[in-house]
Amino acid sequence: MRKNNWACFLLILAGIVIGGFIGNLFPSTWLNYGQTFGLTNPLVLDLGILCVTFALTIKITIASIIGIVVALIIYRFL
Repeated sequence: MRKNNWACFLLILAGIVIGGFIGNLFPSTWLNYGQTFGLTNPLVLDLGILCVTFALTIKITIASIIGIVVALIIYRFL
């Protein structure tokens, strides 16, 4: 039986979100330890009648990594 790649993607995304939420619940613990990278100062493209802002920041924490691992384990047993 072939597994669905979209289900894997959605489970990993849910693991990241739930892990990030758990990390924010306990801000002074080791679960919230991590690294942030990306565009901290947004790029602004002002064309006169249209203004577009580009920004992307990714924060990887221990809790989100644990969430990804749990999501992959759940996907394996589905």
